[in-house]
Amino acid sequence: MEAAAKEKPAASTWATTSPAERVVLQYQVEQFLYQEAALLDARRYRDWLDLLAEDMHYWMPIRRTMTTANVDREFTARGDMAFFDDTRELLVMRVNKLEAGSAWSEDPPSRARHTVSNVRITDVVGDEITLDMNFHLYRARLNTEEDIWCGRRVDGLRRNGDSFLFTRRDIYLDQTLIKATNMSTIF
Repeated sequence: MEAAAKEKPAASTWATTSPAERVVLQYQVEQFLYQEAALLDARRYRDWLDLLAEDMHYWMPIRRTMTTANVDREFTARGDMAFFDDTRELLVMRVNKLEAGSAWSEDPPSRARHTVSNVRITDVVGDEITLDMNFHLYRARLNTEEDIWCGRRVDGLRRNGDSFLFTRRDIYLDQTLIKATNMSTIF
C-alpha cells in the first residue's frame, strides 16, 4: 500500500514531443535566454532576479587540467570547492551589494556582453526543461581590464505562465587559469 502511495517520477516527454511543438519550445527558450542576456548586459540585475525560481541553484565548479586517465576528475564535484555555489538568496545578496555601490570591484561598473549559442533542449519532464548550451562572456572594466570567459552551461527552466523561471545554472568554464582580477560578473 505504501509503495502505491509513492509518486512515480514523471517520465521525459521530450522524446515523444512532435516536431512542431519542439520548434515552438526551442524558439520560446531561445528568446527567454536572449532576454536574460539583454537584462544582464544592461545591468538590470533586479529584473534578472525576477527570472529566478525560489529554488534556484547557481554553481560553477573549478576546472583542473588532468591527464586522459583522470579526465573524469577535471571539474570539482558538488559539495567540493567551487567558484560559485549559490542559492537564490545569495544571488539576491550579490545584487543588493551591486546596487548599494559597496562592491568595489564593480565601481565603476563593468561593461559586459553575454552571448549564448548552440542551445539544445536535452530533456522535458512536466514543466521542467533542461538546456545545454555554449556561452561567451566578454567584460571590460576601467580602461585596461578585459576578461573573456567561454564554456558550457546547463540550465534548468520551469514553465511560469507564458514564460519560464531559472531553477538551475551549472557553469563549466573552458579555462583552468582565471586571469580576471575578480569574478563579480553574473554568468
